This record gives sequence, structure tokens and C-alpha cells, in this order.
Amino acid sequence: MRVAGIMSGTSLDGIDVAIVEIGGRGALRPVAFSTSPYPREVREAILAVSNRTCHTSQISHLNFRLPELYAAALRGLCQRSRLPLTTVELIGCHGQTVFHEGSRSTLQIGDGSVLAELTGVPVVSDFRPRDMAAGGQGAPLVPYFDYAFFRHARRTRVAVNIGGIANITVIGPGARLEEVVAFDTGPGNMVMDQLVSRHTGGRQAMDRGGRLAAAGRIDRRLLAELLKGRFYRQRPPKSAGREQYGDEFVKHFAGLDVADAVATATAFTVATLVRGIALATGTPDDVIVGGGGAHNPQLMALLAAHLPASRVTTTNEFGIDSDAKEAIAFALLAHATWRHRPSNVPSATGARHAVILGKISYCR
Repeated sequence: MRVAGIMSGTSLDGIDVAIVEIGGRGALRPVAFSTSPYPREVREAILAVSNRTCHTSQISHLNFRLPELYAAALRGLCQRSRLPLTTVELIGCHGQTVFHEGSRSTLQIGDGSVLAELTGVPVVSDFRPRDMAAGGQGAPLVPYFDYAFFRHARRTRVAVNIGGIANITVIGPGARLEEVVAFDTGPGNMVMDQLVSRHTGGRQAMDRGGRLAAAGRIDRRLLAELLKGRFYRQRPPKSAGREQYGDEFVKHFAGLDVADAVATATAFTVATLVRGIALATGTPDDVIVGGGGAHNPQLMALLAAHLPASRVTTTNEFGIDSDAKEAIAFALLAHATWRHRPSNVPSATGARHAVILGKISYCR
């Protein structure tokens, strides 16, 4: 079955679209992938409704505008890859998170019915609420993919995703799905991105190549203070979002020049990841990184330095583009829903039991 996965994360860097072939037993083969940056005005509009006081009309308008962008991104990928849209049989669309509060509430916008109408393809969307209704945190959901793709009979593996938020999936040797441990560890790129955007007046959205972090000095005092937060000692399940690492959090870095601020934020992301890994397991054999953070040499070098006994690599080594991982994961989650299979991992989210995720919008 040919399935498209569409993901737009908390970093707001754009729309990731992956097309994959999924076999009857869940065997997965990536076919095509692309990222389409958000138009600047759309990115600003999303920020204006993300954990902010706003008018309901702003959220409603974006709920219909985003599927138009998702449909255009999928059509563009199909055209460039010479894959007729009619060959795509299902879409899994995560939507754009504008609010997430642990096990209490969550909101992803980008209406699945609109996307189904625009593409003529059935859509599975709004994945998180069903897990939360069963007592879970609605996150992380990617462990279903991590387990399917990275489990090993003899090696302990930690799959790391560094998007706006960072999360880990710990898979022991020969582990069963119900033995998987996964949770958000803290910020991924979100704090770094905000610092760069503020310094450049929005002209740059990230520390490309980790150059600013490499040029700066880590403020050890601030780093130690930030690491005192209770979240980093809390046992899973736990999840995080822009609510924890938005405007208020970035104020901690006031007074530092931009290079030192970004260097400290980078070290903070790595330190919270390492603490999370230590909390969940001993010394893993493999640490497999996906997401935008995999492109940051400074971050990857710090992570490897803090985990000298582990092999630190990226998903690319396993045939999965590090940028495409989450989009591919939501294609797999959609496929499970379409086949009436549960795909949350209760040991990761804290749900009372496994559930079928999402809502299906049929195109006819």
C-alpha cells in the first residue's frame, strides 16, 4: 500500500512529506521525501496562536489554510518524483500542534476532511486525543515506528528524535512492544532556533551547521541552573512542548551574546537527552538520531562526547532520511489505523491500554 505521511513539527520549519510503500506485514520502503518551508506569514500566524492569547477565528482560519499547504506539498512531491497522486492510497497527517498539556489536553490543527477533499485521498489525522482519552499523554507516538524499524535481537538501542522537542525510544535486546520505554527529554532545536531568530530579526531560523554554538562558550552556571528543573528528574511517561520552552523560557538567556546563548542552549539539549537516556537505561549499544538536530555537527559531537561507550549515528545509516523520520512514522501509524490496529505504545504514553489512533476522513 502506498501511503503518504505529512508532518509539521513544533520547530515550525516547514512541512515534511514522505511517501512510502508498506507491505502486508508492515515491511516499509521509503519512496520519496521533501520539505516545503512555511510561508513567513503562515509561520508567524501559527506562532501567534501557539500557547498565546488569540481570537478563535485565527485558529479556525489556520485549520483550513494548513490543509491547502499540505495538499500543495504532497502534489509537488508527486510531480517531482513522477508519482501520480492517484497512486497514493492513504495519507497520515499529524497536523500542527498549537497546544499540548501533558495528559490534560492537546490541539493539532489542519483539518483532515479538507485535506481529503483537496487530494481525493482518505486521510487519517488527529492522532493524539485517542491515546489521551485512554489516560495517556498523547506523546510520544513515534515509538511504534522506532520499535518496528530499529529493534535488534542482541543490542540495546536508543532512537533519538531531535525536532523542536527531543524524545527518546529505548528498545532492549529482543524487547516486546509493551517493554519499550519512550518519552520527551526536553527541548530539541526549539530554544536554539528562537535565540537565532531573535538575534537576526527573523532572517535566520536556526543555527545552521552549529556554527554559532561552535563559536560560543557554554555558560556553565546557567546550564546547571536550568538542569535543576523537576521535569529532568521525573520518571516517564512525560511529554513537553512550546508551553515549556517558549518565550518565557528563552528569557533565561538574556544578557548572553548570541553565540554563548546558542552554545549554552545546545549543551542544554544534549545534557537533557543524556539524562533521559541514563534515566531509562544503562549504556546503550547504539544511539540512532533523527530529526533536524542530526544536521547539527556541534550537537552531534557533544552527544557523542557524553556517550563515549555508545555508537552514536543517524537514521541515514538505516536507510531513513533523518529529516523524513517523523513523516514516515505517521504514514506507518495511518496504515495501522486503516487496518484497525492499535498503534500507541502504552508503556511510552502512559495510556491504560492500546488503542486505534486518529480519525479517518474519507474522500468519497
